[in-house]
Amino acid sequence: MNEPFLSVETVDQVIAELRIPDPGQATIREIVALVNGVEARSGVKYVRMEMGVPGLKPAQVGIDAEVEALRRGVASIYPMVDGVPELKQEAARFIRSFMDVEIEPAACIPAVGSMQATYAAFMAAGYTDKRKDTALFIDPGFPVQKQQMMVMGLKYETFDVFEWRGPRLREKLERYFSKGNIHSVIYSNPNNPTWICLTEEELQIIGELSAKYDVIVMEDLAYFGMDFRKDLYSPGRPPFQPTVARYTDLFILFISSSKIFSYAGQRIAVMALSPRLFKREYADLKERFRCTTFGNTITQRILYALTSGAGHTSQYALAAMFRAASNGEFNFVEEVKEYGEKARVMKRLFTDNGFYIVYDSDLGDPIGDGFYFTVGYPGMTGAQLVHNLLYFGISAIGLKNTGSDREGIRACVSHVRRDQFPDLEDRLGRFNSFYRNRK
Repeated sequence: MNEPFLSVETVDQVIAELRIPDPGQATIREIVALVNGVEARSGVKYVRMEMGVPGLKPAQVGIDAEVEALRRGVASIYPMVDGVPELKQEAARFIRSFMDVEIEPAACIPAVGSMQATYAAFMAAGYTDKRKDTALFIDPGFPVQKQQMMVMGLKYETFDVFEWRGPRLREKLERYFSKGNIHSVIYSNPNNPTWICLTEEELQIIGELSAKYDVIVMEDLAYFGMDFRKDLYSPGRPPFQPTVARYTDLFILFISSSKIFSYAGQRIAVMALSPRLFKREYADLKERFRCTTFGNTITQRILYALTSGAGHTSQYALAAMFRAASNGEFNFVEEVKEYGEKARVMKRLFTDNGFYIVYDSDLGDPIGDGFYFTVGYPGMTGAQLVHNLLYFGISAIGLKNTGSDREGIRACVSHVRRDQFPDLEDRLGRFNSFYRNRK
């Protein structure tokens, strides 16, 4: 146990060939390519925690709906860019059933995954008001969203929310909003990667300040209902998925099939706009898009230019999954509890081998177990930890990539099989044995 698990030369060679300056700061996809290359040359399979690939079977009700749609001949027909009526209606019903929020079906817009949805939303929001040129990220968060801003040439600011929980969040947000340059604010709930869950008090603060400063709130619900500390599968009955939609009329909700329905490969999501935002006229939009209505700018200008609409069959799949969930026939929350169970075990494997949990508290309560957790190692930065773990057959991304102020890594549980737990434990033990005397 006094040397790395993998050949240092092999790992370093792949890093050099991919021209990755620092693996500790590499993107998710760069780590994916790096690990694929090392696996191909070494024959050793990594314990992969870098990418949130669902580790469960896709929802059968979605598959069946897609097959039936193909048999009806939809493959030969271009989809309408604003979505098929069935999906729009079922999306509105799903939101009503599990969030207790009323959304007009017309304002439920399908996209090619939440990635496309956020791209379109960022672009539209960025041109609503010439005086407002900046988005605000409540971090840590999904790093690719900032890459989207970079690609579009749009400005953003960010802060780590962990030290600004509860009533303190009002003070922090007001500092940003009061400058007058913020057009939108975005966060995930439950949070990727810390797994903290914003409370009703915090969501009310965000909503009230949104109304006060005319800021659009974007709520990324990729992990809808996955705060396993309470049962959020109760169609039409509380407890409901917490949401800012109760506290402002300027919001966009992003609900993806990828994680909650294990339907990532078909790239389908819905962005749901508040009634006011969907119909709102922004005079400054006209200069960029020759359109002043926010909802029409999203659909008829941006999404139309990007893909001319989400695929027909995946829309029917998502409609079927929403319908089954709202009918009480498909307990999607129960289906994904496996992630929380795996996180509980994996956290212990790390902490038993010298690691510590970075974000370990949720307003004084223990962090829930979910799709991600965060770990650090004494004496190492997050970048160093990412790099060093590669030599021991373990892959992850650094917390700094997510907008965190803390040192450590994001560990994703989804693609780690239970039969890999002994390998993970062995490799963590080797890592700890190798480095504990070098602290």
